[in-house]
Amino acid sequence: MSNITVIGATSWGTTLATILAKNGHKVKIWSRDPQEHAVYIKNGPFIRDLSVPFSFHPRITPTLDMPFAMHKAEVVIVAVPSQTMRTNAQALAPFLNEKALLISASKGLEEGSHKRMTEVLREELPETLRSNVLALSGPNIAREILDGMPSVTVVASEKAEKASLAHRILSTPDFYIYTNWDMVGTELGGAFKNIIALGAGILDGLQMGDNIKAALITRGLTEISALGQAMGANPLTFAGLAGMGDLIVTCQSTSSRNHYFGTLLGQGQSVPEIMTQLKNVTEGVPTTRAAYEIAQKMDISMPITERIYAILYNEAPASGIIQAVLDPGQDHELGGRKWNLRKFFYKEKTA
Repeated sequence: MSNITVIGATSWGTTLATILAKNGHKVKIWSRDPQEHAVYIKNGPFIRDLSVPFSFHPRITPTLDMPFAMHKAEVVIVAVPSQTMRTNAQALAPFLNEKALLISASKGLEEGSHKRMTEVLREELPETLRSNVLALSGPNIAREILDGMPSVTVVASEKAEKASLAHRILSTPDFYIYTNWDMVGTELGGAFKNIIALGAGILDGLQMGDNIKAALITRGLTEISALGQAMGANPLTFAGLAGMGDLIVTCQSTSSRNHYFGTLLGQGQSVPEIMTQLKNVTEGVPTTRAAYEIAQKMDISMPITERIYAILYNEAPASGIIQAVLDPGQDHELGGRKWNLRKFFYKEKTA
């Protein structure tokens, strides 16, 4: 049994707290908003992303008190929206045990800086604690996990022994945790897949069928792998659970906020209209901007991301997503501008 603290009373934070408590751990879950905390407790808790009542497991202790939340914590899991990661990191940093594992379970990039969540965490920690930071990402629909359905995910660390430790502590009979040493690819896969899920939703909203959606998902995976490699990731990570696995579930699940956002776009609603009716963060929207800006700076071809960016930010027609798949301006499927994927997957024929 371990003492685990979850930072963030989100649906994902609540889900992780619940399955870990069921597996015998003592779990504290911290939220920083007193009003939200009161509603969360009153509804037992009210999981806002899922809109369902839920009973606390007896080994879960909700709190607003950060020193209490962090006291004796052996594992700290941060499950907050990406754009609040830095402020939450600043709040927890003074109370982090030097031996505690600090695991980011948030998917996205910080706006402006384009930094990954573990980079943000490390910037706010003393240098001696930075090696304790890990990333958790994978094909995980919270509602299914809460319902007891089996699921897997990935925990990544540059230090194999820390990833193995997290695997041993956090794996449960129904929630198996694989390890990876590629933190960059694990995090970017979890962030960039939301962009492609927006595109898949747009196609569903346009009722374009499964053929073109399968092509978009596959081509989307290739272009985010190319950008990920350019940013320091191993492109093979994108073929794993944190890449392809997460991409598949996010592009096809009715529980995916990003897919639903895209569907509404395809049905003709504007971005402001959708944001007005959706109460929760849709990470793919700011992530699209971040990926677009990174790709432009690095001069990397990303036709699907570029088209989704135009739809979100320049009021381009949603139907334009089709052309990004049918005519991306290249012939070989691994041959985008500044892509460096052939050396991993394709051996050039010699005369």
